[in-house]
Amino acid sequence: MRSTLPTFDEVWQQQFRQRLIAQTQTLDQTSQDTTFVLACSGGMDSMLLLYLFADLTSEQLNHCRFKVISIDHQLQADSAKWSNLVLQHCAKLAVPCKVIQVDVQEGNLEAEARKARYHAFENELQENDVLILGHHQQDQAETLLMRLFQGAGVRGLSAMQEWHMRLIQSLNSSDIKNYFIWRPLLSLSKKQIQQWTKQWSGQLGFDYVNDPMNFDDEFDRVWYRNQLLPLIEQRIPHAQVSLSRTAILMQDANQILQEVLAQDFQYCVDDSGRLNICNLKTLSKPRQRQLLSAWMQADKNYRPPLAMVERLNGEVIDAREDANSVLHWSNLYFMRYEYAIYRYTAQQWQSIQQPIQPTEIKFSLHHVVKLAGQSFKINPVENGQDGLKLDLLNQTLMLNPRQGGEKIRLNGRKEHRLLKKMLQEAKIAPWFRHQIQILMYHNTPLGVFTPLGFWLADSEFVEPNGWLPIFEGEFSPDEYM
Repeated sequence: MRSTLPTFDEVWQQQFRQRLIAQTQTLDQTSQDTTFVLACSGGMDSMLLLYLFADLTSEQLNHCRFKVISIDHQLQADSAKWSNLVLQHCAKLAVPCKVIQVDVQEGNLEAEARKARYHAFENELQENDVLILGHHQQDQAETLLMRLFQGAGVRGLSAMQEWHMRLIQSLNSSDIKNYFIWRPLLSLSKKQIQQWTKQWSGQLGFDYVNDPMNFDDEFDRVWYRNQLLPLIEQRIPHAQVSLSRTAILMQDANQILQEVLAQDFQYCVDDSGRLNICNLKTLSKPRQRQLLSAWMQADKNYRPPLAMVERLNGEVIDAREDANSVLHWSNLYFMRYEYAIYRYTAQQWQSIQQPIQPTEIKFSLHHVVKLAGQSFKINPVENGQDGLKLDLLNQTLMLNPRQGGEKIRLNGRKEHRLLKKMLQEAKIAPWFRHQIQILMYHNTPLGVFTPLGFWLADSEFVEPNGWLPIFEGEFSPDEYM
């Protein structure tokens, strides 16, 4: 499409356009496969962005891929018409457009609509794509006020960033991809956007949607927009600018806190994702709270409420060592063993609880198996070290669950010992012990599969340069399945 836009009359418009070009070029350099995806509702803000990006990507940024996604929440009788309006403008501008209908669940309508919207976006976005949103300065002011009255801390008062990276984890696999969120209008006031839209709409046939929900004070954000913010501005006309500046300062403060948090994570959280209580207790109380909040968050988009962090402290961390306390928040479980706190998803925790049945198994070299919550690879043993006899490869062996009372003599040891005692000395958490499996051949123990590795038993089936199940990497509770 050749440029058909009116000239950029105002200095701030020219400056914004140059900033838009520079930022687009920077983001585009992150990957050769980057696509810029505009979330277009048909409202004034996103329609302005549609025309801006359609012009830029046909001229100065013609190497960039640009497309539009319009979400139909099906909450208004005219919602399909609004999506059709977006389709018509995209067709006029030769911009690819996809309309996605979503089902908004019952509950908080604003929150559930947002959740459905982002879920639809993330199903469409690919690695390193850039999702462009139309939030502006007034939206930022509203967000900060809402967070303030919700009792948010520095992170919450950072409100919306102009651009940041988010992670998506596939529901059907462990694959994780990242995409970017970009809010190019965040520095512009609503008056500037209205002025710009009015300037163009008459010349370009530029019409847009006014969603009736934006005038319904039953919704929290609308009440802040229509009632509280105008009241504040009667006394403080520059309130939106000040609130936006506060958000930027909070983002700076949050960045500093994140750098401290990274140090505390390295000090208190091991490679297995376990939280060391002794190290945690050496930190100041505010740093403890911040670390616990971030650790409890895991891969979720939101931190737990302060009350839940305090419950983790009181009910799990400060509980007696033998209390077996378990805290459930969202779909996560937290529990203590010795001086460490463990974290599991509901699916992981349920999997750990499943009883183990006796199973026949055959091993071949370089075969990978998952046992006792760990991946093991069948590798040959070198340099004269002991392993299982090569004759046992491809033989039918038996995996028996631990029943209790078993005595095993490990290879190189002089005496038989209770397996229970060895598991306790190895600091293997109680909830893992029933997942322990003993490898047998004709009633002879060959070894024990544990979360810490394979323990080779002393038997007639041991020989130098044999084979062993070697566990790959450190044990990770977050990957337990």
